[in-house]
Formats: sequence, structure tokens, C-alpha cells
Amino acid sequence: MSRFKVLFKSTAVRLSALYILLFAICAATLVFYVTAMSERLLTGQIRDAVRQEVEQVQRAFDTGGMNLLLRTMERRARQPGANLYIIAGPSGDILAGNVASVQPGVFEEIGWTSAPFIYQRYTDSGVERRHRAIANIFVLDNGLRILIGRDLGDPERFRLLVRQALMIALAIMGLGAIIIWFAIGRNALKRIDRMSDASKKIMAGDLSQRLPVGGSGDEFDRLSMSLNTMLERIEKLNEGLRQVSDNIAHDLKTPLTRLRNKAADALDIADGEARRSALEGIISESDQLIRTFNALLMISRVEAGSVAAEMSLVELSAIVSDSAELYEPAAEEAGLGLSFSIEPDVEVQGNRELIGQAIFNLLDNAIKYSSDTEGAGTVSLKLARRPDGICLSVADHGPGVPADRRDDVVKRFVRLDESRSKPGTGLGLSLVEAVMELHNGRLELSDTDPDKPEQRGLTVSMIFPAKAA
Repeated sequence: MSRFKVLFKSTAVRLSALYILLFAICAATLVFYVTAMSERLLTGQIRDAVRQEVEQVQRAFDTGGMNLLLRTMERRARQPGANLYIIAGPSGDILAGNVASVQPGVFEEIGWTSAPFIYQRYTDSGVERRHRAIANIFVLDNGLRILIGRDLGDPERFRLLVRQALMIALAIMGLGAIIIWFAIGRNALKRIDRMSDASKKIMAGDLSQRLPVGGSGDEFDRLSMSLNTMLERIEKLNEGLRQVSDNIAHDLKTPLTRLRNKAADALDIADGEARRSALEGIISESDQLIRTFNALLMISRVEAGSVAAEMSLVELSAIVSDSAELYEPAAEEAGLGLSFSIEPDVEVQGNRELIGQAIFNLLDNAIKYSSDTEGAGTVSLKLARRPDGICLSVADHGPGVPADRRDDVVKRFVRLDESRSKPGTGLGLSLVEAVMELHNGRLELSDTDPDKPEQRGLTVSMIFPAKAA
């Protein structure tokens, strides 16, 4: 019973019930309207036929007198399906005709009877059961009253037949509507129950749960898909928050401790030049911490989509060219070459600053990890259109990243350099991945030269969707 209570609390079910009720009222109104109009139409036709009979009978009386009147009425009364023919005296007594008796008071009216009256007519077996009729009564010069009428059995039977047919049709349609409504409502209730169960698990903290999608593409599926997309974003943000919290506690504790120790040592230094040097070291450490927090803030903004409104059509070829020109001296200083192959006139819908920052991060990583590798050669920067989209790749010939660690290096604060001897925050690839997700693209990591284990290198590719071109 509680399931039906929940069902009837649904807006869709309430609307369906309202529609069924409205349909029933309209159908019932239609039944009575059609039967009434049909009866009125037939009654009008009967009145026209009786009026013509009256005119013919009066014409017979005017032409041949009483004898022709009697013969005419007798002949017409014997015909199959004949009208009602009565000759009555001034007091209303029936003198002749094909009717056994009529309702008292009928002959008191002249002209059309004000309402249908009851009568009985003769049959071969005696007097028939009572019927209803309408009639036109007129008076002859000699005072006799002539009644010519028509039985209402046909209109009444037609009205009953039409009403029965419409009622049966209404019953069938109503039953079908209730069955369909029950089936759809029951299915909707089951889907609501499944969504409710999943929601309870989600509220209990299990963000890996997803609302069921039936595959029908209806409003339930659209709602479930939208909420599932939202849950994926929430789960990722929560996972990122937990990861950041853990990594901040682990990765920022050391620089903060070092910063604190340097500040304490600076208090004990009397020599001005040495104190200045110590303070500069403190400032350098502080700048590194600020850069770390700025990177975290940027990743959070990108993942939250707060910069999505700043999207515009940008020339990717120009951004890549500017980045190559900017980092070419840095590569030369590190003993590396920087080669680039840039396809012209490549445009994407995106954020120029974020794309530029992502390219800077990739070039910075490639130069940093290749500089200590003997014979690393050059860092390659390429931009080209591919069948699956627009590919912007940065390739180096450094130590590379093992295939089983590539999912880890895009996480925040994750660095393969366990000794932390190289500068950096471990947030570069995390920012690049967040930027690509914002641009509906993807990040791919692969070996530059798989045949050289010590210098296999790493190629990081930013794949922008082809439709954005």
C-alpha cells in the first residue's frame, strides 16, 4: 500500500490521473450530446413526415369528404410500419383507427402534442404493450378529431444503441488507459526506488555509486545521466581534495620546516652580509611555496570550471610558436636543442592563458628531466592535425616514465624523483590534465624511444577535439 502512496505522490502519476478523469468527463458529455442530437434529429424527421401525412389527409377530406378520408386513413393504417391514425369524437372517444387506446387527455390539445404520450395498438394476438408517440391533432368541420402520430420506438432504440456503443467504447478506452497508466506508473515507481537506493548510498558517503540508466532516453535517463556527471565531478573533486590534503601535509612540511629553521638561524647571524644571504634564501623558499599554492589554486579553478566562460577562438599555432621562441634559450642553456614543427592556422575553442601555461609546464619538465641525461639531444615540440583531433606534443629523450606509473604522475604532488633533488612541485602534469579536461580533450603519455631503456624519453600529447578546430 505504501508503494501506491509513493506512486500517487508523483507529479506524472497525478497528471495522468487528472487526464483520465478529464477524458472520462469529456467522453460522458460526448455520449449524452450525441444521443440527444441524434434523438432530436430523428424526432424532427418524424415531425416532418407526420406533417406531410396531415396535409394529405386534410386534402383528401377537402376533396372527397368523409368517405375519402376514411378510405385514405384505412389504406395508410394497413401499410407496414404505418403511422398512428385515429378518428375520435368531440368528447375524445376513439371511433376508428389502428390504435386501441391512448393516454387520457391527449385529444384535449389541438396541434402537436406538448409531450410524448402513451398508447396501445392492435396486433394479431390482441393488444400490444404500451408505447410512446408524438402526434398532430386537428378538428374537422363536423367536430371529429383526427390524430396522426408516429411511434418513438425508432429514436429511442437508436438513442439506446448509440449510448451503449459509446459507453462500451468509453469503458474499453478507460480500462486501457488505467492498465497503461498502472504499467507505466509501476515501472516509474521501480526506477524511483532504484534511484532512491543509490541516493541513500551516495548520501552515506559512497560517491562511487551511480544512478541507474535504463537506456530508454526518457526524462529519468536524462536526469540520471546529468546527476551521474555531477557525481563524477564531485567524486573527482573530493578525491583531489583528499589527495591535496595528504600531499600538503607531506610535501609542504619539509619546505615549511626548512623555512622556519632558516629564519631561526638568521636571528643568530650578526654579520650583515650573511644575514642578507640568509634572508634571500628565506625569500626564495617563500616564493617556491607561493608558486606551489598558486598552482594548486589554478588547478582547483580549472577543475571547477570557473574559467569556462573565458573560452574563445584562439590560434593554437601562434601560442605554440611563442612558447617555442620563449623556451629556446632555456633549452640551449641546459645543453639541449629545441626543435619544433608547427602546422599553421590551427585554431581551437579555448582559453589562451591556460593553454599557454600547460605548454610551459610540458617544456619546463622536458628540459628539466633531459638536462641530466647524457646524450639527451633535443626536445621536440609538434603541432599537427590528426583524424582524431589536434595533437600538440612535447617529446624528450630523458629517463622517461614507466608505463605502470603514468597514471600516478598526473596526480598532485607525485614525483618520480623520490629524493626531491630537482626543483618543482609535482603539480605540472596535474594542471595540464585539468586544462585538457576543461577543453574536452585528453592527455596521453608515451615513450619517445621505447628501444632505449635508459633514454626512452617521454612524449606528452595534448589532444584537442577535432570539432573544436
